Amino acid sequence: MKLMFASDIHGSLPATERVLGHFAQSGAQWLILLGDLLYHGPRNALPEGYAPAEVAEKLNTQASRIIAVRGNCDSEVDQMLLTFPITAPWQQVLTGRQRLFLTHGHLFGPDNPPALAAGDVLVSGHTHIPVAEKRDGIVHFNPGSVSIPKGGFVASYGMLEGDYLQVLALNDQQVIAQVAINP
Repeated sequence: MKLMFASDIHGSLPATERVLGHFAQSGAQWLILLGDLLYHGPRNALPEGYAPAEVAEKLNTQASRIIAVRGNCDSEVDQMLLTFPITAPWQQVLTGRQRLFLTHGHLFGPDNPPALAAGDVLVSGHTHIPVAEKRDGIVHFNPGSVSIPKGGFVASYGMLEGDYLQVLALNDQQVIAQVAINP
């Protein structure tokens, strides 16, 4: 199974176009969106190319291949523009070897995780800071933000292929962080 992860688009059309371009070339079966898709939020500056309606149109072209969760900046109004569901606070994907618990990060996250078993993977966004690490038997993965990176990091996204989760730079696809998910 090959999965692509993107978080915190915040209405940036150029970031959305880059994400969808990488998705088309990646061979991933699913694009997992970890929330904060259309609105930039009151604490963030406007991202480059802020165009929420156009972002919705672009994302809708891949609606049948998107799994999404609701971010703290997503609303019922956003759902009216999107043809795939975004209002679930979390989702789960079973890979056959472990569970991926998908959430934005404001309700569940590394500091307030849901009940997980050793070997499970907590996938979240929200902080805009990439993370790929194992802690107490749980893999913590955050692909960072594709539009408003923080902590000195570049815009980034994530990939799951085989036994590895990777955070990749959005512009040049360089590996920023990596973690093995299977022993």
